[in-house]
Amino acid sequence: MKILCKAIFIICFISTIALPAQKNYPQNYFRNPLNIPMQLAANFGAVRSNHFHMGLDLRTNSQENLSVLAAADGYVSRIKVERYGFGNAVYITHPNGYTTLYAHLNTYYDKLDEFVKERQYKEEKWEQDITFSPGQFPVAKGQLIALSGNTGGSAGPHLHFEIRDTKTEECINPLLFGFNIPDSISPTISGFYWYDRRFSTYEPGANGVAVKKAGGLYTTDVVQVSSPTISLAIKAVDKANQGFNLGIYHAELLMDDRLIYSFSIDQVSYDDTRDINGCIDYTRFTRDKMSIQHLSSLPGMTLKNYSQPDLNGLITLQDEDIHNIEIVLKDVNGNTSRLKTKIRLNKTSDKVSPSGKVVMPNEGKTITTENAEISFSKNAVYDAVNFQMSEKSSPNADGISNTIILQSPYIPVRDDYTLKIKPNRKLTGEEKGKAIVLFDYASDTKVIKGKWDGDRMEVQFNRLGTATLLLDQSLPSVSQGWKDGTLVNSSTLRLSGKTKIGDIVSFRAELDGKWLRFARVKDDFVYVFDEKCPKASGLHTLKVTTINTAGNTNTQTFTFQR
Repeated sequence: MKILCKAIFIICFISTIALPAQKNYPQNYFRNPLNIPMQLAANFGAVRSNHFHMGLDLRTNSQENLSVLAAADGYVSRIKVERYGFGNAVYITHPNGYTTLYAHLNTYYDKLDEFVKERQYKEEKWEQDITFSPGQFPVAKGQLIALSGNTGGSAGPHLHFEIRDTKTEECINPLLFGFNIPDSISPTISGFYWYDRRFSTYEPGANGVAVKKAGGLYTTDVVQVSSPTISLAIKAVDKANQGFNLGIYHAELLMDDRLIYSFSIDQVSYDDTRDINGCIDYTRFTRDKMSIQHLSSLPGMTLKNYSQPDLNGLITLQDEDIHNIEIVLKDVNGNTSRLKTKIRLNKTSDKVSPSGKVVMPNEGKTITTENAEISFSKNAVYDAVNFQMSEKSSPNADGISNTIILQSPYIPVRDDYTLKIKPNRKLTGEEKGKAIVLFDYASDTKVIKGKWDGDRMEVQFNRLGTATLLLDQSLPSVSQGWKDGTLVNSSTLRLSGKTKIGDIVSFRAELDGKWLRFARVKDDFVYVFDEKCPKASGLHTLKVTTINTAGNTNTQTFTFQR
């Protein structure tokens, strides 16, 4: 099964709660939400692109449409229908103060599915986010609530399952609630790293040290460091008994037998989930697809319980003596691995000398070039960034500005920054209305329509890379998988969306003049035949209107028989 969770996942989150805190959560209150044994494809806190994994990914044997069951008594308090993210999701609120979430579903149980469908047709809108009162859809423990699937931001059939504090909406590690998932395997350590912390973890970056295993203990040769101020990091996974690479639940860092850092992945808020980027070596993760876990807190990190003055993991070497280092890793079941090594300050190297404009944690900054301006908030970065910004001619045929180079796509930013770009020629009012900004951040691109501030377009974004102002006068379109006027015997109609630049941001289909419910599946639009278009109902006209990011609108008409 190929799903997103098959990458190497390393987890980070500091908590003052020690392992015994598991006992604070109700044990065996929640049941397995599937009728097959719980097998994990990813655990709570696993590293995803720009966010923690906020629940468990439960394997469904590479199948869809398995029964999904209520984990405990309660009521359906919310459902979501969305293109990405959770896809189709159900939230159940329970009387013990917790809410469970079930995501990437194909369909809801009949009564709920009918309600959602009626709402979609009434509002003429496929995407939905509906909340319910306690008496509308009560459910009993073990009751069928949905069928599993592969909808939303999923790359393979599975069930995403979360447990949240109902009042705070913080996600809590479901493995703390006593589910029966056998695990007798200790975490595996494959990498050890040190960082020169006199300027930033980003420069000069990670220094790798070979790890050896002898029996149940991991070791390295004596680590010779060239900076008096350093921090450490580790690459590790927990195989459990499942075969998938899971994240580390708990870690401790000791120097000369004194605890200087620890974390436990107990709970995370969706407001803080992006702070995963301050817990890992973001450069190695985005550039090399390698998860390296910091065993220290970065100066711009504000994640709850993350930064503790007396346990920040920063090491200051005031002599050239050999110092003992021990790293302890544990899973929820207490399976433990240890790495023991020694570090010694050797010859001190020169400190990094910034060549750009330094952006510091907890300080705002505005940087300009001839035709662009970028403004960072005080919460913009986790660690000092030697920020370099420049311009070059755009190779894009639709480009109407220089390409603005914003440092590097391998440096994270915490929140949205503001970018203003000046076009390289005077635009008409109509052209201004069709202007968009293309962001290229190495692994992907994003097109954003901004607003005009005088002669500059202003946009907000949260990743670095390159940005170019484009003029998009192209029309979006959809293509059908049948010839006009032919008889369609399949159970669905599928239209494939296409744009030259950006995305289809609005889609509307009308069958013989009435709105028809198409679901968005990645870049396609799918209608499942229902009573709105029964068999033997003759010739039908389907009118489809699409709008792209720039605001260009296209209307197409198709015909078919049913």
